[in-house]
Amino acid sequence: QVQPAESGGDSVQSGGSLRLSCAVSRHDLISRYRLYWVGWFRQASEEEREWVASIHNRGATNYAESVKGRFTISEDNAKNTVYLQMNDLKPEDTARYYCATWAVLDPGKKDWGQGTQVTVSS
Repeated sequence: QVQPAESGGDSVQSGGSLRLSCAVSRHDLISRYRLYWVGWFRQASEEEREWVASIHNRGATNYAESVKGRFTISEDNAKNTVYLQMNDLKPEDTARYYCATWAVLDPGKKDWGQGTQVTVSS
């Protein structure tokens, strides 16, 4: 399975937490790319899709400034899952969240999931 599959979206109140999951096949990704990133992006209504966080298959992580200190990206290789733990959620975090995978050497070509909706009410 190369195309990611997201889950975990929900409606929560401001200050709450959610954990999103992205099912990926680490074996398939390594076979296909050797070195790759798995990333979370989000797209709010009427807005462009924006990058949120990403994790390299060798462990490095990166975060957008808007989520740094509140969101944590991690992976469970045994479960072939990448997580996005989101704490202290704010109404401006409301968006559809997408998981994507791409090769380190070809960042312009991404495989996208269908997304999962996160709604944060004030």
